Amino acid sequence: MHDLPLLINISIALAAAFIGGLLARRVKLPAIVGYLLAGIAIGPFTPGFVGDTDTISQLAELGVIFLMFGVGLHFSFTDLWKVRSIAVPGAILQMTLGTLAGYALSQVWGWSAAAGITMGLGISIASTVVLLRGLMDNNLLNTPHGRVAVGWLVLEDLATVLILILMPALAPQSGAFALSTLGLTLVKAGAFIVIMFLVGKRFIPWLLDRIAHTRSRELFILAILVITLATALGASEIFSVSLALGAFVAGAIVSESPLSHQVGADVLPFREAFAVLFFVSVGMLVNPIFLVQHLGQVLVLTLVVVVGKMLINLLIGFFIRGQAKTFMVVAAGLSQIGEFTFIVGQAGLMLGLLNRNQYSLILAAALLSITVNPWMFRLIPKAEQLFKSIPWLWRRLNRHTAPEATEDKAGEQPVVLVGYGRVGGHLLSVLRSMDIPVKVIEADVERVEMLNREEVPVLYGDAANSEVLTHAYLEHAKALVVSVPEEAAAEMIVNAAHEINPKLPIIARAATEEGIQRLTELGASFVVHPELEGGLEMVRHTLLELGLPRREVDEYAEQVRIKRYEAMNEYSTAQPLVRNILRAIGEIEITWIEVPQDSPLVGKTLAQSDLRGKTGASVVALVRDQKLNANPKSSTKFQAGDRVGIIGDSTQIFAVEAYMRGGDADS
Repeated sequence: MHDLPLLINISIALAAAFIGGLLARRVKLPAIVGYLLAGIAIGPFTPGFVGDTDTISQLAELGVIFLMFGVGLHFSFTDLWKVRSIAVPGAILQMTLGTLAGYALSQVWGWSAAAGITMGLGISIASTVVLLRGLMDNNLLNTPHGRVAVGWLVLEDLATVLILILMPALAPQSGAFALSTLGLTLVKAGAFIVIMFLVGKRFIPWLLDRIAHTRSRELFILAILVITLATALGASEIFSVSLALGAFVAGAIVSESPLSHQVGADVLPFREAFAVLFFVSVGMLVNPIFLVQHLGQVLVLTLVVVVGKMLINLLIGFFIRGQAKTFMVVAAGLSQIGEFTFIVGQAGLMLGLLNRNQYSLILAAALLSITVNPWMFRLIPKAEQLFKSIPWLWRRLNRHTAPEATEDKAGEQPVVLVGYGRVGGHLLSVLRSMDIPVKVIEADVERVEMLNREEVPVLYGDAANSEVLTHAYLEHAKALVVSVPEEAAAEMIVNAAHEINPKLPIIARAATEEGIQRLTELGASFVVHPELEGGLEMVRHTLLELGLPRREVDEYAEQVRIKRYEAMNEYSTAQPLVRNILRAIGEIEITWIEVPQDSPLVGKTLAQSDLRGKTGASVVALVRDQKLNANPKSSTKFQAGDRVGIIGDSTQIFAVEAYMRGGDADS
């Protein structure tokens, strides 16, 4: 037998996390709850398998690095600025009051000042993961209230970075707070940030661009991992600042690159996997026996986190102008603590600011607050009714008719085009010629550069990864066209897009007959099979060249098309309906016909020609000297060279063409 302790610990930790996360989701709780319970189950304080705490903790450091890299990558001063009037003062007040509440409670329990400050700072920070999940589950993420809550949390994330910088200064040194240590820490952190933004901001995006040109996905992912880990380790070893700060700065710099969306997509699996190990390692530090023995303290701290933070956020609403529901959403969403509390708590544990029992209390409060958070959102309608029943209270809390206007990142409602190949390129040209806004997602960096030169909005990335699709704002798109030739990629794109916006019209390209059914079942509104369409066009033109009437040829081709698509997609009820609608529309054509020089219509008025009586078609427009005359009057005279807009079916159009040439309109 090989001795593989590292592999065994990783396998057991991930397996336990999988089971715990699955059970948590089955009872509609955040998966984090399951990961923490998994850590408790394999920890040293419970019977059964005991994981190696040191080994898993070292792996958990990677979780911290990737979590903070993700925060930096998605950090946006622009988003924060749009909701600054509420989010900035609100977050500062809430963190200050939350820290004071935690510190006051710690002094009642007889903790040291440093431990009390650490706990106060930890419980003042909410979980990004839990907030976003709560907003999405309650359809609040894309509302003005949800945007304020996210902006509020963005500021808390930034404050977390500052807290991690300052925490070493709180560590006991000669029994007193060392001001010189604080100054030195700030100087080192400032030097690191300045160097990274002066040098790294130029070098890192340039390096990623060069690697992308190699067209090697493996090298691109390796480059991201090296940049992330090297920056975090360099910050720690050279500048003596935290790994978390180094990873955050690396993410913030990479976010300046036009390739940042793909970076986020590629680093996501690593972030999720190692974040799971981080949560498991946190759970392993919890002693269930200690928590049972100190159940009263656990419940009191949980009440401070859940009820205390909720009341603080509502109280802030009386001093900051805003909508009442905005503060209710913030109060519900931020009445919990999570991953950043764990990071702050672990830093406090390593610096000797907290002992294990104190840390266990904080973790237990986090576990309980995350568990009850979904129910906090359900209290919003009841709280709204309660406040409205007290008019003076409602007027004070609801002092703004609407939240501050925020610019929609989506801008115009575009057609999102995935894949700029031959098919996608032709579609893009047509849409741009019609002034229809288009946003392209393309995985070839050279095509991305070409589109950038042509000032076409484009995202670099593999759209088969839903992380990239989220940046296309499909919630606001008019339609999604998936023109990638790989059917497996098309299926993943359609599935992810349908989950993001179930009402979005999706036009997809199928490579095989079986793919038509799969794409339709995954949410595609309309599926095109290029080989079938190409074959039908060849049949159609061949029959026309053989002299068969166009109407019968078109009807035959459409019948074949309907039968083949229905046969390939026998489980879809929508596809035949769409085909029948298209067929009905296809019976009416709007055609532009130029009046020949020797036409018998030249000099005649529209009334004299009696086009409608002789052919059944109607004249709906006329273009002369590059001027459009919509719905021309019956007194309008035809001139040679006029372009006449005719509406009618194919037989009627043929009759008009014959009549204009001087033939029999009935032929």
